Amino acid sequence: MLDPKLLPITRALLDIPARLLIKLGVTADQVTVAGFVVGLLAVPLLAFEYYTLALILILLNRLADGLDGAVARRTQLTDAGGYIDIVLDFVFYSAVVFGFLLASPEQNAVAAGVLLVTFMGTGSTFLAFASLAGKRGIENPSYPNKSLHYMGGLTEGFETILAFVAFCLWPQHFAVLAYIFAAACWITAITRIVAGYRTLKKGAADHV
Repeated sequence: MLDPKLLPITRALLDIPARLLIKLGVTADQVTVAGFVVGLLAVPLLAFEYYTLALILILLNRLADGLDGAVARRTQLTDAGGYIDIVLDFVFYSAVVFGFLLASPEQNAVAAGVLLVTFMGTGSTFLAFASLAGKRGIENPSYPNKSLHYMGGLTEGFETILAFVAFCLWPQHFAVLAYIFAAACWITAITRIVAGYRTLKKGAADHV
C-alpha cells in the first residue's frame, strides 16, 4: 500500500551505495543472490530463537533487495535479473515463516501454515497478472522501471517487512500477528483477483 509513496525516497537513498558497488565491480544479480543467501541464514536463527540476529539478517536481505534494483538501473535492467529477484523474494518470504514454525511447532504451526497458504494467494495473483500484463503491454506507472508489472494492494513489500519485524520483536505473539497479517494479505489477494479479472476482461472486450 505504501510502496509507491516510499519508492522515490528509497531509490534516492540507495543510489549512493549502488554506485559504490558498481565501482567495485559488483553486479545486480550478485547482490540478489548474496541477499538471498543472507536471508536464508535467518531461518536456523529463528528455529533456535535468536530473534534479534535473525531480524538483522532479514533486514539485510531487504536492503539487498533494494540495492540490486539500484545497481541494475545504473547498469542494465534485464529480464533474467528481474526473474531471479522475484523468485528468490517469494522463497525468502516463505522461508521466514517456516523459521517461526520450527521455533515453536506446537504454538506456531497452524498460524504459519495459514500464512503460507495466504502467500500463495498474494504471490499467484501477482505473478499471474504480471505475466498476462506483459503479454498485453499493460503498464503500472506507480512502479516504473520494473521487470514485471507490479500489481499493488493493501500488503506489499513495506507491509511485509513490518510484519517480519513485528514477528521478531514479539515472537511469543507470532500466531496472533500471523493471523492478522494473513487477513490483510487475503484482502490484497481478493482485490487483485477482482481488479485483474476486470482489467483483462475489459482488454479482451476492447479487442473484439
